[in-house]
Amino acid sequence: MRSFIEGIPKAELHLHLEGTLEPELKFRLASRNEVALPYATVEEMRAAYDFDDLPSFLAVYYEGMSVLLTEEDFFDLAFTYFQKAHSQNVIYAEVFFDPQAHTSRGVAFDTVIRGIRRAQAQAAEELGIQTQLIMCFLRDMSAESAMETLEAADAYRDWIVGVGLDSDEKDNPPNKFASVFAAARERGYQVTAHCDVDQEDSIANLWQCLNEIGVDRIDHGVNSLDDPDLVSEIRRRGLGLTMCPISNSYVTDGYKATEIRRLLELGLLVCINSDDPAYFPGYMTENLAAAQEAAELSRSHVEQLVRNAFEIAWLDEQARDSFLSRLDEYLSEHSA
Repeated sequence: MRSFIEGIPKAELHLHLEGTLEPELKFRLASRNEVALPYATVEEMRAAYDFDDLPSFLAVYYEGMSVLLTEEDFFDLAFTYFQKAHSQNVIYAEVFFDPQAHTSRGVAFDTVIRGIRRAQAQAAEELGIQTQLIMCFLRDMSAESAMETLEAADAYRDWIVGVGLDSDEKDNPPNKFASVFAAARERGYQVTAHCDVDQEDSIANLWQCLNEIGVDRIDHGVNSLDDPDLVSEIRRRGLGLTMCPISNSYVTDGYKATEIRRLLELGLLVCINSDDPAYFPGYMTENLAAAQEAAELSRSHVEQLVRNAFEIAWLDEQARDSFLSRLDEYLSEHSA
């Protein structure tokens, strides 16, 4: 099963580029940019990744971004992830980036996106991995700041496939950003939003995503199981749920693998992703393997999880069919 999971062609739809900043790269960028870090070694830095809920993780996450200053830094960040993803047979990825986390530090939007865009082009050419960008708004900042970020992205509209909502969910419900998402819709963006695991008002926030934001996809969303009507409505709309088992285990009570299996068996379009793998150790292969072992997923479960990711990706039909053909070819070659 592990070998099958390692080899299967994958799509990743829930990955924060800033969350792939491994300590080794962080030290390298700090040296290049003459940024002092509060840790003497890689091992000391990893040992400081001691968090057990979303806020404690976010504090470390944002602190780590201090080394990202130049276009070359953002290129290195993105291309390093693309190399790792390619090594695990990820053939398509839709990746989040957080412009406000950088513009609030004085780093220009143009610097951020041009570095990432250059890495996307090189990864496509050298590695054969196709990628698209999702611009996230930070929910613990103001709706006005999010709108300014949306407007700043107008010059790069063709480089961004969709918008999302992430960061601290407490007291920051989706409808705080309703006008921003409406403006994004008018610009032609796809829309998703984080509904993090076991957060306060999870069910209310999920319903807001459906009825007030009108999302095309939900990131996390495992708590939908607490409301059968919500599960039915998500299934009726054909919305995808992007689950992240290993990160779940750091911010709540375990992988939620049993819940993922239950949602899958209820007919929801669930897929597996790695979220912030530099902080929640494990990329795509490790996350699929963790869910498979914890919930005793069958091979057909794994196949469906992987297929769902391609089905709910923001692709045109020709591209989707091409990726699914590669998946089907692999499954045919590795038939039981």
